Amino acid sequence: MSSPFLTKGQNITLPAEVTELDVIVSWVDPERDLDASALLVDEDGRVRSDADFVFYNQPESPDAAVRYLGSSSTDEGKQERVSIHLNSLPLDVVKVVIAGSSDEHGLSEFGKLALQVRDQSGSVLGEFFTADATSERALVFGEVYRRDGAWKLRAVGQGWESGLAGLAQDFGVDVDDSEQDESIDDVVVVEVADSHAQATTPTGEVVDVSIVDVDPPKRAVRTKKPAAKKVTPPQFTLAGGEGWHTARLFSVSGVGSGEEQEKRATSALIATMQAVRPFARAICARAGAPSGPFEGYLEVPFVKGEGKVIPDGVFRVSRAGHVWTALLEVKTGTGKLTKEQLENYLDVARRHKYEVVLSLSNDIPASVGELPVQVNKAKLNRVSLRHISWSEVIHEARMLLSHGDLADSLQVWILSEFVRYLTHPKSGATEFVDMGRHWVAVRDSVTAGTLRPSDVKALSVANTWASLSRHLALRMTADLGVTVKHHLPRKLSGDPQARNEYIVEQLATSGCLAATLRIPDAAGDVSVEADLRTNKIQCSTTIEAPNDGTALRRASWLLKQLEDAPADILVEAVFADVSEVSCENLATVRADTKSLTSGRVSELRRFTLTSPTKMGSKRSGSAAGFIVSVTAAVDAFYRDVVQPLKPWVPSAPESAIGSE
Repeated sequence: MSSPFLTKGQNITLPAEVTELDVIVSWVDPERDLDASALLVDEDGRVRSDADFVFYNQPESPDAAVRYLGSSSTDEGKQERVSIHLNSLPLDVVKVVIAGSSDEHGLSEFGKLALQVRDQSGSVLGEFFTADATSERALVFGEVYRRDGAWKLRAVGQGWESGLAGLAQDFGVDVDDSEQDESIDDVVVVEVADSHAQATTPTGEVVDVSIVDVDPPKRAVRTKKPAAKKVTPPQFTLAGGEGWHTARLFSVSGVGSGEEQEKRATSALIATMQAVRPFARAICARAGAPSGPFEGYLEVPFVKGEGKVIPDGVFRVSRAGHVWTALLEVKTGTGKLTKEQLENYLDVARRHKYEVVLSLSNDIPASVGELPVQVNKAKLNRVSLRHISWSEVIHEARMLLSHGDLADSLQVWILSEFVRYLTHPKSGATEFVDMGRHWVAVRDSVTAGTLRPSDVKALSVANTWASLSRHLALRMTADLGVTVKHHLPRKLSGDPQARNEYIVEQLATSGCLAATLRIPDAAGDVSVEADLRTNKIQCSTTIEAPNDGTALRRASWLLKQLEDAPADILVEAVFADVSEVSCENLATVRADTKSLTSGRVSELRRFTLTSPTKMGSKRSGSAAGFIVSVTAAVDAFYRDVVQPLKPWVPSAPESAIGSE
């Protein structure tokens, strides 16, 4: 079956062999939250009971056929997921309605919204995009329904200004979002004997209560989203002095060979996933797993021919009577994945009808879905090969700690200890350490002016540069809690070969490697350019100037925001007349603001701020290395220059009423 893009009102028949659906509601603005929900309705178009409303406060239908799986971040924005097990749906449920809603924002503020439906193998069955919403706060994206013994998918696109509560009520859900007296929840029954019981009041007083045999009052569904409870790891305050050190859950003491390093890292990963289920869900989701209870195993032996193959680990997720399985191959340090090893695991997975072989190493793919090792495509007919880097594992853990909904302080401590372990040099889980074996040759060719676009070695360096750019975006995402993207022209973003050829062309003609990082709510993008001819790194950003006031006033507006910026950054003023461009270092502009605007007569349009730093030349991650110098330059430029900048906001228009 193809992967059709549905228009509003269009429907398709789902293949007969499809038994499970992964329903994804996605949007591009990572700062806004859209909540997915599902309603199981009968032939009258209404729920059979309130239990048929599946959403964040009620994440599973009574028969577990429909489950709310929560949200996650992606390279393209954010998404929420709902799973549907078609064979488990009761016969009187004829339709599952898929909706999305927001408590705080009209859906027009989300821009383009998307619904995507996948089958149990991850293949896309149908997609629906819409940007038609205006003031509505809830939208039915689509519906999965029975027709003549088959399941079908329809794109709907109908909105509700009354939000999730209004939508639910229209489908027959009894909703009560009134403020309720929660004091009854503060009474805990501790002992029952015959028709009497003792209960503890909120003040600690034990009182006798009588038990009356009556049905409890029916409580309507509350659609209000519960406030997230942030917790912190346990604080150890009883140490007797500076030399007292707390015990660490994952110790780096005594780490020896690369093999031992891999075993420790793999064991720490699986143990943390079993203890912190949201973390397990985040990692397994990257491998295409369904939502469900997770278990992990170390070094499971499998027979292959006359011998055995032993993957570093096995992931298993149970879901609706089926067990999803991934074989895990791990490398740490400079260890490299091999084609032969991965193909052996693919053979074993296919024989046992497992779904995925997952590789984990320090290789960071330049874009989502790319693999560091190419295998025989014939071995991918029934088994998927996926890759995740240690950098992405650290990213998921940090995101969950900073911006997830972990409510258990023990889980927070375990995950914090895991991050501490992975970021220690002895763990072997380095985030990005090497520009590759062709780096020195290509660097020297650029310096000598002999590099040509057809150089095969340069293509390898270009791919590594794209990986480094994605690494920078992942680091900033984990640090800032918003999805930072390595921005590429649209024609290059989905074509690795074209992307690498473009990078090589730029490198051959200008001697520069360049990347742009797009940061939500920042005043401008962060552009980084490594000039291999001058051994300089330049980080820059462009910000629009105010559109009122004189050029001097506009320059003063910028200067106030750069009070703590380094004095050596360059400030470029760009005017309406392109020939009127001025550039001074910040120290000069601070001493005399007119130095930037004097003699210019056209309108000042925007400013470009640039910070030049020295470039490291070595291929590896030493203090004098290229990677370290680029990472440090980007971090410092964002912290000292971009983060304090705020876009200009015009003053509110003045009223003429009462002015006479």
